[in-house]
Amino acid sequence: MNISIEKSYITTLNVLKEKIKTAQIKASMSVNSEMIRLYWEIGKTIVENQNKQGWGAKVAERLSRDLQKEFPGVKGFSHTNLKYMKTFFEAYQKDTIGPQVVGQLPWSHNRILLDKVGSYGERLWYAQQTIENGWSRGILVVQIESDLYHRQASKTKITNFKKTLPALQSDLAEQIIKDPYKLDFLTVYGKAKEKDIENELVKHITKFLLELGAGFAFIGQQYHLEIGDEDYYIDLLFYHLKLRCYVVLELKAVKFKPEYAGKLNFYLSAVDDILRHETDNPTIGILLCKSKDKVIAEYALKDISKPMGISEYKITQSIPKNLKTSLPSIEDIEKELSK
Repeated sequence: MNISIEKSYITTLNVLKEKIKTAQIKASMSVNSEMIRLYWEIGKTIVENQNKQGWGAKVAERLSRDLQKEFPGVKGFSHTNLKYMKTFFEAYQKDTIGPQVVGQLPWSHNRILLDKVGSYGERLWYAQQTIENGWSRGILVVQIESDLYHRQASKTKITNFKKTLPALQSDLAEQIIKDPYKLDFLTVYGKAKEKDIENELVKHITKFLLELGAGFAFIGQQYHLEIGDEDYYIDLLFYHLKLRCYVVLELKAVKFKPEYAGKLNFYLSAVDDILRHETDNPTIGILLCKSKDKVIAEYALKDISKPMGISEYKITQSIPKNLKTSLPSIEDIEKELSK
């Protein structure tokens, strides 16, 4: 290392020591946000010195060793983590005063966002959703891998919320609808019947509620309504805590047909009349179909007076148990590849 780089390195190391000590003092007031801010500052320092002083990988490794030596009781200064700090700064360097939304997340969540999400705007969206919904690392990974960002913003979902609900409620209602809904946790095969899918959804209700999103509370399956002299049964009934309304979900294991919207409209009217409290907002309907024609779905909702959305669901077929025994194991495949 030449004299110029050595001098800049020693100066930088001392500056970082002071920043770390300052952050440690403030940590008692705001542990996480100060740590994230510190990591952003360290990443910024590394990037600036790489650009101006020609720092290479060996200098970063030395920095890691020296910081760990200076702060032996502090975790987070490994060479790998310093590389994440550099990436973290590069990802949010447009935030000139430091990352704001992601600064509220634990560092482990931020590493997941850096590893799995490439877009700046998309990372901020997942960060905001994590804060609002209290997602753990595992749930965050599931939501990213299921492409929740694009499914929730999908232009293929069909709703009439803007025409049937007040502005604030319609905006929130739009956010709870996805297209498609991914029901990968179901264990149904071939041309599964609606009843089979419905039973599986209830069997895996925790996972289904996660896919539906925050705020849904499960009321019942085949919820009975007595209307006139006849009995009717809603496939799945929920209550949404944020929207403060009932949500009727009807499931169709076939392509969407216009008459399905009429039947759902009938159920929404009945729930509003029979179950809805005076403090509740209008009941919302969700129609889940195996597939849909966008134009037909739009026409079907054009003159419907009740708020509803139409979406598709997707089931990723897993391998049936009776076939698994005839397939080679991972170990067998690895042995063949090694040959």
